[in-house]
Amino acid sequence: MTAIRLLLVDDDPLVRAGLSFMLGGADDVEIVGEAADGDEVAGLVDRTRPDVVLMDIRMPGVDGLTATERLRGRPDAPQVIVLTTFHADEQVLRALRAGAAGFVLKDTPPAEILDAVRRVAAGDPVLSPAVTRRLMEHAAGGAADVRRARARARIETLNEREREVAVAVGRGLANAAIAAELFMSVATVKTHVSRILAKLGLGN
Repeated sequence: MTAIRLLLVDDDPLVRAGLSFMLGGADDVEIVGEAADGDEVAGLVDRTRPDVVLMDIRMPGVDGLTATERLRGRPDAPQVIVLTTFHADEQVLRALRAGAAGFVLKDTPPAEILDAVRRVAAGDPVLSPAVTRRLMEHAAGGAADVRRARARARIETLNEREREVAVAVGRGLANAAIAAELFMSVATVKTHVSRILAKLGLGN
């Protein structure tokens, strides 16, 4: 059986040592190299020819996402599993767009990280359950995101004073209370309210 050639990329030497200990002990995995920064990846890949790269996202020089984008743009690029302590939606999506075959959190049990390496080496994509859940929430929330973006765009048509008045109206204040709070006449408040309604296309 041919061992899976694995390259570890993480700026924390303790993390690299832990991963090397956990994964290198498997009969079917060979650790062929380690890197502490994304800018070292291309040269190491040329020298070691890994099947899979386990790539941290947060590194001080070239981050893991940038390194993944560069690596996956090459012919015969190895598979990449992004390994991180967090799972922000934009990071997950960028990693997948960059061509990463897997996204695994660092608190994933060692046996599951090893399983992810094996599955990705076999050509199967891998996402940790927490990441899969976030992506499902992201997809389900698409309509809400569009509504939120449209609302923000409409609010941006208001000038600063109109926004202050709009917030006061939203708090349920009457015109006289708004006038007292914002140091303007009631007539001026009414003028601002009329302009707000017109700009936002509202009837009341």
